[in-house]
Amino acid sequence: MKEITISGQKRTDLGKKASKELRKQGLVPCNIYGEAKENGQPTAMAFASPMSELRKIVYTPHIYVISINIDGKQHTAILKELQFHPVSDTLLHVDFLEVNDKKPITIGIPIELKGLAPGVRDGGRMNISIRKINVTALYQNIPEHLIVDVTKLELGKSIKVGQLHYDNIELTTGKNVVVCSVKMTRQSTTDDTTAAATSEEAAPADAAASSEAAPADAKEEKAK
Repeated sequence: MKEITISGQKRTDLGKKASKELRKQGLVPCNIYGEAKENGQPTAMAFASPMSELRKIVYTPHIYVISINIDGKQHTAILKELQFHPVSDTLLHVDFLEVNDKKPITIGIPIELKGLAPGVRDGGRMNISIRKINVTALYQNIPEHLIVDVTKLELGKSIKVGQLHYDNIELTTGKNVVVCSVKMTRQSTTDDTTAAATSEEAAPADAAASSEAAPADAKEEKAK
């Protein structure tokens, strides 16, 4: 996974009014959840980070390990949850999950198809059913993408999560979940029908040619 650095500052006033004031200043209220717990629940440290820095980790398809500098102290984390305004789609709040190099984490990783599927070459259409697969692993073992090889995917066939294997990571999305498939298109169906019809038309013609040739052969035998 790629690493990116952002900065932040602790906040003590957690009310709605204070959060609104932060947003006016171009800051976004954030929480970072660590291993410490209170009453069985993870405790969070509240801080604020500039929207200009958060933009590079929010509006991107990439997955990052994030180094957060909060008042001079470094924290290694990943994105946990984003909250947007329901109307304006403005970023309202970000939750981070602190990670270390000894405890596995679970995160969704984007898939990337590799190769040309024979089914597509034969006129089918590639259909991607899911964009990410959940994995559990140490964060340093997690790749940016999960490569899915489709070079053996035939027309009408699919690849499921249970058919995929990667080193040092566990796939936690259900094994029967379809990742991608090649579906038959109207054109490929028409081509198959045309081919079948052509074959059927050719068969009677060949039979007729054989029956016409038979009497001629018989006449030659009689003449002899």
